[in-house]
Amino acid sequence: MVRSAAMLLAVVLLLSDSSGLLGPTFEEKATQAVSTWRTSGAAKIWREGFVPLEDLSTMPRKVREKIDSDEEYGWVVAGPLPAPPAGAQIRWDDGSTMRVPVIGPREALMALSPWPEEYTFPDDKEYKLTGARFTTRRLKTVRGMATVPAWRLYFSNLPGPIDHVAVDQDAIGTVEGAVGDHLPGDVSDFEVLDERTLLVSYEYGVCVGEEPFDVILRASERPDVVVLGLVMPYRGYGPCAGVGASGQGVIRLNEPLGDRVVVDEMSRLPVLCRRAQNTCHAGNG
Repeated sequence: MVRSAAMLLAVVLLLSDSSGLLGPTFEEKATQAVSTWRTSGAAKIWREGFVPLEDLSTMPRKVREKIDSDEEYGWVVAGPLPAPPAGAQIRWDDGSTMRVPVIGPREALMALSPWPEEYTFPDDKEYKLTGARFTTRRLKTVRGMATVPAWRLYFSNLPGPIDHVAVDQDAIGTVEGAVGDHLPGDVSDFEVLDERTLLVSYEYGVCVGEEPFDVILRASERPDVVVLGLVMPYRGYGPCAGVGASGQGVIRLNEPLGDRVVVDEMSRLPVLCRRAQNTCHAGNG
């Protein structure tokens, strides 16, 4: 099916209408998404676990500017590093806490690097980690603001340190890990206009040379979940090369959104997973 804007290679075109004659209806797929959310453990992680809504790394502007201006640099350990503690604690502003395992400074460094650890670079094309200090940083999460364990990483050739969250997300479990294999989502983001109205951004695929077509935004509401998805017009069968298209639309809910989770019908993941890189999957490398 040509669904996600990420599908840019040759695909088989099979876009159904809402009749369900060519496959499950939107409501059937929404029911499947809700079942996965509730039974996979993802909902429990969302409510009770560590789900960040910001990047796991933070750095001074001058460090970011240097990294952005450099072309290709490796990330290497160039000095002795402290051993990680056996564990640490996340403390939310509401007073709740969570004991978590932590990664070491080397793993934090590798989480920063865009390259596999075995890649090598010339000596003058490497950011050299010479020291680290265990500390904390403030971070926005699904459960509110929290103070979380972090490593402050010091480099001999960067104009300041980089802080990286030290929580071992692989060990405590992630939303994406709980849901398991999934398709790319159609819904890319949403904005709450009022308690019953959402401005929804979405992506879909069209064949090369074909004009973008009208799609219908749909919502299915449950007491704990709102599922969003797209209904496509029937376009026929046959292979085509897909290109990305995007759009926006307004959804009016029957009940106030409240604290319900907004889930994408295709991916079965919360739409918020796409706002920050490590919201729903581990950022430890």
